[in-house]
Amino acid sequence: MTPRVQFDGRPIWAEISLAAIARNLRLIRRTIGRKRKVLAIVKANAYGLGAVPISKALARMGTDAFGVTCSQEGIELREAGIREPIVLLTGFWPGEEQRILKYRLTPTIARLEQLRLLERAASKRRGKSARKKVPFHLKIDSGLNRLGIATQQLGEFAEAYADCRHLELAGTFTHFASSEDFRTQQNERQEGVFSAALEQLRAAGISPGIVHAANSGAICARPATWADMVRPGAVLYGYHQGFEPAEVAAEVRKKFTLKPCLSLRSRIISLREVAVGESVGYGARFVAERPSRIAVIAAGYADGVVRQRSNRGCVIVKGKLVPLVGTISMDLSMVDVTDVPNVSVGDVTTIYGSDGNVSVEVDQAARQIGTVTSDLLCALGRRVPRFYLS
Repeated sequence: MTPRVQFDGRPIWAEISLAAIARNLRLIRRTIGRKRKVLAIVKANAYGLGAVPISKALARMGTDAFGVTCSQEGIELREAGIREPIVLLTGFWPGEEQRILKYRLTPTIARLEQLRLLERAASKRRGKSARKKVPFHLKIDSGLNRLGIATQQLGEFAEAYADCRHLELAGTFTHFASSEDFRTQQNERQEGVFSAALEQLRAAGISPGIVHAANSGAICARPATWADMVRPGAVLYGYHQGFEPAEVAAEVRKKFTLKPCLSLRSRIISLREVAVGESVGYGARFVAERPSRIAVIAAGYADGVVRQRSNRGCVIVKGKLVPLVGTISMDLSMVDVTDVPNVSVGDVTTIYGSDGNVSVEVDQAARQIGTVTSDLLCALGRRVPRFYLS
């Protein structure tokens, strides 16, 4: 296999397919219908893949809005030229209000005191901007018990909002705890709580604005939750989280076929022969049971090959799956290439992605070590060059 990119420096790189992301976005739109909006989740540097280039590409594709965690992430997108609404999904910290207003970010109100802080800041604006109300989204805690206004607080919210002459409720949302798990009724209970909260707002004469609840799992498998807008995260980048039970997972993957966007590749930088009984790597966690040929690749846990994959799982060398062996270190990993003929220093290793007819995808590796796809995507290190392929 020859790499699709050329560069000077340490031989590790990530290829991010914008074409795959575009295909996944089209699939999402076909699934939910054209009338519903899409809020693309690009927090945490777009799951480690690169928030600015990916958001620019998504904006060209007609994405309606973007979701980030904090004002710092939102400002980065504004300064890169993103004009669409940018929602700060986890609210804001006291003192951030002026930055939010300056960069036209849409904050989430997750605590009542945030409403008062935002109103105070909005009331002090001058000039043309003072004529427009500041939009915000309201987060309802429907059972995740993490962030959001409790349903018992909605009456107090309605009273406080009535005094906010400079603010406008532009959207109301909740977040599901178990959208991929069909062994439990938790999602249905949360849907019920959220629906009741919306009715309570309307009964108080408050329009909830754009209603959104569906995360990646709900987009794929719970159409009753799609509301006015959906929030794709991992599925936008081509990865399913873990659905349960197994038959549901198989059905979802069959109906909702995604195209993974990430290929993480490195090169072999050393080869050595290891005799029976000799160990490899820190802690001697791998001991050769046969005469073995061990390749060292320029990729470690600082690059995104998480330590939990030590002695677990495979990468691809010359179109063949080969096992990771020994303890993964910060900068290096070892693989057993004994069964691959004609391996040489400089050969490309595919850590995630495809080589010929063989693939190792991020979601597969995540399931193997008992974590979620986004955990491994976010582990992609800063020092790994990212190349965006159309």
